[in-house]
Amino acid sequence: MRDYIEQRAVEIAQYIIDNHATVRQTAKKFGISKSTVHKDVTERLMVINQSLAKRARVVLDINKSERHIRGGMATKQKYLKAEQEHIQ
Repeated sequence: MRDYIEQRAVEIAQYIIDNHATVRQTAKKFGISKSTVHKDVTERLMVINQSLAKRARVVLDINKSERHIRGGMATKQKYLKAEQEHIQ
């Protein structure tokens, strides 16, 4: 594995842990795809640093379990905004 990929995987995992970031937030921050973030954290990092990979995985699992809540809140905000614009 190339050095820059290993370094990126470690930086991504540390960012996820420090910021409790989602895969989407991390991808946007690093300018890479969601697939790359996921592959770096779940596959590549296990070879490089297992303990860091496991800590990052905990955050990703929490985010995954909460995503339906965030999605519902986003939908609610969308309709509240549309309702306010309609009233004005």
